Amino acid sequence: MASLLLGMLAFTACEDMDDNAVPVHDFIWKGLNLYYLWQADVPDLSDERFADQGQLNSYLEGFSSPEALFESLLYQRGTVDRWSVLVPDFRVLENALQGVSKSNGMEYGLVYTDATQTAVFGYVRYVLPNTDAAAKGVQRGDIFYGVNDTPLTPENYRSLLGADTYTLNLATYNSGTITPTGTTVTLTKSQYAENPVYNVQVTQVDNHRIGYFMYNGFYSNYDPDLNAAFGQLSSQNVTDLVLDLRYNSGGSVRTATYLASMITGQFNGELFAKQQWNSKLQDYYEDNNPEALRNLFTNQLSGGTSINSLNLNKVYILTTRSTASASELVINCLKPYIDVVVIGDTTTGKNVGSVTLYDSPDFGRSGRDGSHRYAMQPIVLKTINADGFGDYSAGIAPTIELNEDYGNLGVIGDPAEPLFAAAIGDITGNGRPIWSPSKKHKNFKDSKNILRFGTEMYIDEMPAGSAALQPIP
Repeated sequence: MASLLLGMLAFTACEDMDDNAVPVHDFIWKGLNLYYLWQADVPDLSDERFADQGQLNSYLEGFSSPEALFESLLYQRGTVDRWSVLVPDFRVLENALQGVSKSNGMEYGLVYTDATQTAVFGYVRYVLPNTDAAAKGVQRGDIFYGVNDTPLTPENYRSLLGADTYTLNLATYNSGTITPTGTTVTLTKSQYAENPVYNVQVTQVDNHRIGYFMYNGFYSNYDPDLNAAFGQLSSQNVTDLVLDLRYNSGGSVRTATYLASMITGQFNGELFAKQQWNSKLQDYYEDNNPEALRNLFTNQLSGGTSINSLNLNKVYILTTRSTASASELVINCLKPYIDVVVIGDTTTGKNVGSVTLYDSPDFGRSGRDGSHRYAMQPIVLKTINADGFGDYSAGIAPTIELNEDYGNLGVIGDPAEPLFAAAIGDITGNGRPIWSPSKKHKNFKDSKNILRFGTEMYIDEMPAGSAALQPIP
C-alpha cells in the first residue's frame, strides 16, 4: 500500500495543473490506468510513465481522436483483449447492456458454407415476439444465403445485415447443400427491448417432471421475470432442469449469481465466484474491502424479494459456440457444488468481465462531465470459481457433444428437439440415441456477437472505495 499512497500524494502535488487540456483523452488514460485488467502489461499505462500532468497532456495531445488513444492502450487487441470498447454516447451502451437495440426480431447464426471459408449462410435461431420478423412469418430454421440479392461473404455480412432494412434471399439446407428458393422477405429494424426469458415449460417423462427454460441474456432489468420463471417451475414441482443457454452471450454477473441461486438454493451465503482485478486494485480490495471480490449465493434479489429456488443437485445446460461470458460463469461456478451436464458444443471462452466507466471524479455515472457523452466498457476483472478455477479461455467443453443440424433445428421447448431430446434421454436413462448432423460447418458469427456489446460479462457497479486510488500523475 505504500506505493499507492505515494501515488496519491503525487497526484495531489500536481492538482493545480490543467487536467482538462484534453478532457476525454485524460478520462480514457486515467480510467484505464486505474482499472484496466492488463494495465501492468501496457507500458504507456504505467504509473511511472509520466512525471506530472503536463507530461501526460503532451502525450495525450498526440492522438487525433479518443478512439485512437483508446485502441493504442489495449493489450494485444484482437487476441488477448477482444472485448474492451469505447463509445461516444453512453446511452447507447447502457441500453445495449440491458438488451435494448435496433432489431427486426430475427436472431440468427452465420456459418461457413464449406472449407474454403469464402461464403457464409445464415439460419434463424429464434424470433422475438412483436417484431417485424414475427409479423412476416420468419421461423426458427429458416435458411438465407444472401441479402439484397448479394451472396453473403465474410467481407460483406456486416454491411448487408447491419442495415436498418434489408431483403433476405431464402434457401433450403440438405446435408450441407444450400439451394436458393427464389423466395425473399424484407425486414425492418426498430428499437426493441428483449426480454431474455424466452420459453418456460414442464414436460412429464416417466416419473420425471422436467423443467425446460430458454434464457437468452443476463439483463438485470428482467431479474423479476427470471425469478417469476423459476417460481413457475417450482410451483410445478420439477425434478430436473434443462437450462438452454445456446444463444445466451452473457450480461450481468449479479444476475448470473441470482440464476445459480435459483437453480440451487441450498448454498445461501457460500462463495459463487471470486473476482481478480489488476494487481494494484487487487491489493487495495484485499486490504480494504475483501468482500467486494466475492459474489455469494443468495436467497433474495437486490430489492429484497425472495428468490424462487429449485434446490437441485444436478442441472443440464445446453450450449453452442455462442454461449459466452455470464453463461460460462454459471457453468463454471456451479461445478464445485452440483453436477453440471453440458450438452452441445464448446462455449466461446470468455472468462473476463467489464464495467462501465464515465468521465466523473469516481468514474461513476453521477457527476459525469456534461460536455460529452463518452464512456468506456473496458475489461477489468477475471473470475474464478470456489475451487479457484477460471482458465477456460478456450471454452468449456460439453459433457455430451451434439452440434445443431441446420436442416433439423427442431422447435424450441419440444421434447423432440435434438438437444433437448438428448438431455431427456440422459435424465431418464431410456437409451434414446443421440442424433448427430451429417455435416458440420465452422461457426462464423451470430446476430449478438456482431454487435459492439453483444458478449459482455459485466458488474453492475464499481466496488466501493476504488476511486480513492487516484492514478499517477
